[in-house]
Amino acid sequence: MGLISASIKEKLEKAFNPTQLQVIDESHKHAGHAGMAGREAGESHFQVIIASETLTPMTRLARHRAVMEVLADLMVERVHALRLEVVTE
Repeated sequence: MGLISASIKEKLEKAFNPTQLQVIDESHKHAGHAGMAGREAGESHFQVIIASETLTPMTRLARHRAVMEVLADLMVERVHALRLEVVTE
């Protein structure tokens, strides 16, 4: 797991105390993508699968906003794309 993946995982664990959390680096699928211009190679595109009692009662939009708020500092410079899947228990 790379530094950005580990940082995403740490922030989400602290904020949501998830019962399930996967942070999957999908950067290799986007090599040469126009959105990568000016960014370092690797660790830029992620899929997050998370299950948390905190997120479950929220609407889909509220879940995305909550996660994006927690990851805001990473989203500005480091992460180009984040695909979020919230698993309800």
